[in-house]
Amino acid sequence: MEELIVRARSGPYSVIFTESATPRLAQDAGGGERWYAIDARVARLHARTLAALPEERVLRLRAHESTKTLRGVERCVARLLERGVRRGDRLVAVGGGIVQDVVCFVASVLFRGLSWELFPTTLLAQADSCVGSKSSINLGGAKNLLGTFCAPARVVIASDFIRTLAPADLRSGIGEMLKAHAIAGPQAFAAISRDYPQLLASRDMLARYVRRSLEIKRPYVESDELDQGVRNLFNYGHSFGHALEAASDFAIPHGIAVTLGMDMANAVAVALGRIDAAARESMRGVLERNAANVRPALSRERFFEALARDKKNTRRELQLILLDASLRPERVRLPLDAPLRSVCEQHLAQAGFPQ
Repeated sequence: MEELIVRARSGPYSVIFTESATPRLAQDAGGGERWYAIDARVARLHARTLAALPEERVLRLRAHESTKTLRGVERCVARLLERGVRRGDRLVAVGGGIVQDVVCFVASVLFRGLSWELFPTTLLAQADSCVGSKSSINLGGAKNLLGTFCAPARVVIASDFIRTLAPADLRSGIGEMLKAHAIAGPQAFAAISRDYPQLLASRDMLARYVRRSLEIKRPYVESDELDQGVRNLFNYGHSFGHALEAASDFAIPHGIAVTLGMDMANAVAVALGRIDAAARESMRGVLERNAANVRPALSRERFFEALARDKKNTRRELQLILLDASLRPERVRLPLDAPLRSVCEQHLAQAGFPQ
């Protein structure tokens, strides 16, 4: 595939599609040393791919929500400083969204800014978060409350990383792909819904939809990199999804939580008369399939606490992304009042979440 060019405020960067990461990882990108922050599990599974990297400049990070906190960032910075990182060096993230968030955050603040690049190793990161320049750090039990914007120097999407993903991780990535295609419109969503079985069976089909998902996202990022306007539409499914993650102690993978969050957002849209029940049902089949059998115990109290703390909210209202009558996403502000709570509680019960 040809490179995809993303035009960030700091300058354009390339998204490179390749079969193997090996020849790109140690590639001299010019200037300073390269420091590698690698998901510890990825380091084990892809030891041969990563064998050529200098061990003294490799940090292994645990891909857990506790890592993307201020304490986790502080540990990462301390280890880099102990080993001699300097201004002008480059950080290289090899992992999924958590490693990406930590490295992006560190790159944006250490020495007032370091260059960094990304080798996303999860389908979720390859199909969504690798384009956008955002970092997100958890604080006090609230997901993604702190963050910065720092565009990478380049992104390398290597398909060999996908081979070792578990089915739940694949479906997590597909959840974000479904979201992107829902934002693109009902025809795009219908197309990926029809091809859903092949996404898990055909690497070529999956690769085409990864690229297409990034192509859908790119113009939103380029026109609203700081996430102040139209890019907010990519939060479709996320307000409810983040609350589901928090209320389940992060037992639900992020992209599957987004899948569940989209269906919940559609249920709220039906209750408000924004879309009809038939429209919701037309999307529900593939959403149900992608989130099948993921129903951990869920604290209703923690769900509403997390929903109320969502960083996109105003002081008095939730800021949600809901579909309109043409099945296009729109930003809507709603109070977290008794009627909305009732809709959410009914939906959670009907969806089969035990308390």
